Amino acid sequence: MNIRISVNSHLRRELLDRFEKAVKRQSMRLTKRILVILDVLDGISWEEAAQRFALDLRTVEEYVIQFILHGMASLAYKRPPGRPPKLTKSQRKELCELIDAGPQATGYKCGCWTTALIQEMIEERFGVVYNTLYVAELLKNLNYSYQKARFVSDHLEQVAEKQVNWMKEGWPAILRQAQEKGAMILFGDEASFAQWGSLSYTWSRRGEQPTVKTSGKRCSYKVMGLIDYFSGAFFFKTLEKGRFNSDTYATFLEEVLAKTHQHLILIQDGARYHTSKAMQEFFAAHTDRLTVQQLPAYSPDFNPIEFLWRNIKKNATHLRYFPTFQDLVQAVDEKLHVFANLPDSILALMGKYCSSLGTASS
Repeated sequence: MNIRISVNSHLRRELLDRFEKAVKRQSMRLTKRILVILDVLDGISWEEAAQRFALDLRTVEEYVIQFILHGMASLAYKRPPGRPPKLTKSQRKELCELIDAGPQATGYKCGCWTTALIQEMIEERFGVVYNTLYVAELLKNLNYSYQKARFVSDHLEQVAEKQVNWMKEGWPAILRQAQEKGAMILFGDEASFAQWGSLSYTWSRRGEQPTVKTSGKRCSYKVMGLIDYFSGAFFFKTLEKGRFNSDTYATFLEEVLAKTHQHLILIQDGARYHTSKAMQEFFAAHTDRLTVQQLPAYSPDFNPIEFLWRNIKKNATHLRYFPTFQDLVQAVDEKLHVFANLPDSILALMGKYCSSLGTASS
């Protein structure tokens, strides 16, 4: 339902005055309510107003109808007399649960919590009015921080059981097998390093966003790698041209087999060129030296070499300009050889890996 309404200039002026006062008091709830009314007066549909301010349509309807019936009196939120109340212990617990659930679960049509939005939610849910600066301090005291979100696959629920089995049964079994055979445990993966560079956080002057030149060339330097759980040894093969495929993967593994004498337990993900028919034949031909174990699907954090790739990108490509492809190759190669000569750094990554699994590193 949409009702077109109009008001005289005097009432509009009153609305604007009330809006300015609400802004000064940092009453986000009232500020948003007045903005909704002003938008509707300007001819914005109720549906569009609801979408613009991330509100439920019924809330917008209530705002407008109450304004039609009661005018400016509908904009007065009653506050209890005396000193403003604080959240009780149980209310703080409920607040944490609401924040953890996310804005959408609480009725807002957005996915990001801001200090102002949480201030509004506290006022609406608990009747407690806090300054936005205090809300920020409250959140810190409740062990929250303002941080960038990350994507997680929507397949995680489907593979959760396999991940649990990997931690409780698969990984301990691999450790036992390696100790019995005197084998190396090699975690393998591939990474691409882009010539156009990579962005990251850095310190810079306030109000001046740092910039990094880029050639814009869509070229990348590809690296195949294996790291040993016990010794920290790092094996790698680089590709300046072409793509990762079964042939390059098999060639890399043959080189590693030639450089080692122990039995190798290879832990890999489910990339197609890892599990292709050609690789199955390769593995079958090398069972005397090679045992293959598959990581659970959609589980990159279960592979400690991911930590290594992040470290190399941080030191080699983040916020750096590469005018030529060879400049990129030189920078990446330099860091690859550094880590190849620092097994203790690799072992430190293994400790981080074991900590994430809740197991003790050897």
